[in-house]
Amino acid sequence: MGVKDTNRLAADIGGTFTDIVLDTAQGRFTAKVLTTVQAPENGVIDGVEVVLREAKLTAGQIDIFIHGTTLAANALIERKGAKTAFLTTEGFRDIIEMGFEQRFEHYDVFMDKPIPLVQRELRLPVKERISGSGKVLVALEEDQVRQSARQLKSQNIGAIAVGLMHAYAFPDHERRVRAILLEELPNVSVCISSDVCPEMREYERFSTTCANAYIRPLMSRYLYRLQTMLTDRKMDCPLFLMMSGGGLTTLENATKFPIRLVESGPAGGAILASQVALECGLESVLSFDMGGTTAKICLIENGKPERSRSFEVARMYRDLKGSGLPVRIPVIEMVEIGAGGGSIARVDDMGRITVGPDSAGSEPGPACYGLGGDNATVTDANLELGKLDSEHFAGGKLSLDRNKSKAVLARNVGEKLDLQDHWPAAGIAEIVEENMTNAARVHAIERGKVMGRHTMIAFGGGAPLHAGRLAQKLGLGKVVVPKGAGVGSAIGFLRTPISFEVVRSLNIDFRQFDSDRINKLLDEMSAEARVVVNDGVLTGQKLFETRFVELRYVGQGHELRISLPDGLLSKEDTVKLRAAYEKMYQDIYGLKIDDMDIQSVSWSVTVSTKEAQPNRADGSIDGTAPDPIGHRQVYDTGLGEFVDCPVYWRMDLEPGNEISGPAIITEDETSTIVPAEFSACINALKYIVMNNHAAEDSL
Repeated sequence: MGVKDTNRLAADIGGTFTDIVLDTAQGRFTAKVLTTVQAPENGVIDGVEVVLREAKLTAGQIDIFIHGTTLAANALIERKGAKTAFLTTEGFRDIIEMGFEQRFEHYDVFMDKPIPLVQRELRLPVKERISGSGKVLVALEEDQVRQSARQLKSQNIGAIAVGLMHAYAFPDHERRVRAILLEELPNVSVCISSDVCPEMREYERFSTTCANAYIRPLMSRYLYRLQTMLTDRKMDCPLFLMMSGGGLTTLENATKFPIRLVESGPAGGAILASQVALECGLESVLSFDMGGTTAKICLIENGKPERSRSFEVARMYRDLKGSGLPVRIPVIEMVEIGAGGGSIARVDDMGRITVGPDSAGSEPGPACYGLGGDNATVTDANLELGKLDSEHFAGGKLSLDRNKSKAVLARNVGEKLDLQDHWPAAGIAEIVEENMTNAARVHAIERGKVMGRHTMIAFGGGAPLHAGRLAQKLGLGKVVVPKGAGVGSAIGFLRTPISFEVVRSLNIDFRQFDSDRINKLLDEMSAEARVVVNDGVLTGQKLFETRFVELRYVGQGHELRISLPDGLLSKEDTVKLRAAYEKMYQDIYGLKIDDMDIQSVSWSVTVSTKEAQPNRADGSIDGTAPDPIGHRQVYDTGLGEFVDCPVYWRMDLEPGNEISGPAIITEDETSTIVPAEFSACINALKYIVMNNHAAEDSL
């Protein structure tokens, strides 16, 4: 946050565990507790009370609380949001079902398209029409809107989304519709597209607005319940929410636009990996975050994660693009797959072991948790393979039952494939590692990256267990496991600046470049963003502003993002912007079109506090290591056999120490498996750096 000597608290709610991190002047305190699915705030409070006791602090001594959650994403994936209606311009009620009118699977005649969040009978027409130039073609028929509101009143509607044609630029009709709806239905949440996603392209704008309306009642109730519980405990500090794009926002703003929180947890992990990359001087990084429910993979170049203006939620068909719900918000670009510690393993009709995407979660959890789980999971397999300590799992807060793991592994996998002993577990481990490897390969290939040139940064409760094997499969020469890896995303929250991005669509051809109009728009956007950021800025923090424009050749359907210079724009700036655009265009497509004019599509302004400056991890290796605290038989997937592994306690390791694999380095929230043919050294920041000596491209 850029302010020293503050007590900073972070909470990350995952599908299986809730991670808590408390940073104080005296040190860092962490906790990992099972997520309380029915009331997530209870798990947060349980974890907060653990770290406060360990730090000998009271709730009133906390200065900043930063929170991220998968609740919004899970509500969309599991379709557990509010019953939602959608009001749109007459003639356009089916846009959210028609989509792009493209098939994401050309050869499956039984292909199912994504099911809209709003049923057709709840998509109601509004008689009105504004042209693309702002001319009112059909006046808003207010009586029809009132009649629709009364019709919805009997439908037990919890939320209403409003999306009218060209409202991204001319929102008057939308705002009047909202006012009428709130008069008629004062207890119903109403979202308008000109607030949620004021950008052209109706399908994405309408889809995003519907998604925001769908999860808003659930998220606002949860966030206000959490705030009340914190206030009851005398924790009156600012509460910030992590956003999908990697910034922080206020509670009030988060309750208005919860769609911006959909990827909040994974975004925190990407921020951590970016900081670690800068600290370790790594140019090309593969961020690998594996928790109890999912695994997230993100590519980072020169300390900057890839970012996007849109992504899809809840892909329903083999993770194919186009099979999910499009959401247009600022987001860190990553691939997320159902591969976590709780991912369920089974044998399919063709006699193959499959893992995920469904998860046992925290309730009932893997069989070894002893909480009623009856499915074989990745955690059960890891326990059987010796990778987990049954008595010190999750910092000793949860004892694992190996007999229960043996039983479900034998029944659900072994008996069906005639596999004995450890082989069902070994098969599960190999499949889940191959799934994650394939996801990483595809993600890199789609972006034209050479995977072998990357260094992996592994964090999350499950990633350090599997990172070495993934490095072998991907041909990576180095793996870095930062401090506090088991709660890495929550640590990333504490390294995140307060920021907010405002985006507006404005089509202007450069031959008719209207600098006065553009500068007025950018000033308005800057003021809007500063209102949000100023609500959470601590005294003495300076604000920074970054601005971008999305440009395309006239007539094209896709655009490229170009950075804007500081200060007021003038006609002369179009020369520099065109040069930057054509360079990027040529780099991507191999040509440029000299006689074609370019035009703007959208403009964005981000206001933020200063990012934390990383420390550099210098230092040499002395080759020494403390004595191990024990030994354990661990199955090395690469060797295909059990090996005797010394076990080291991570807190005993000092900068310069080096350990030869195979070995285990254990800590409260996770364990790092150092495979054979690897060595692990401890750098100046006490990060574990594993080197794969068999890699062809050792970095």
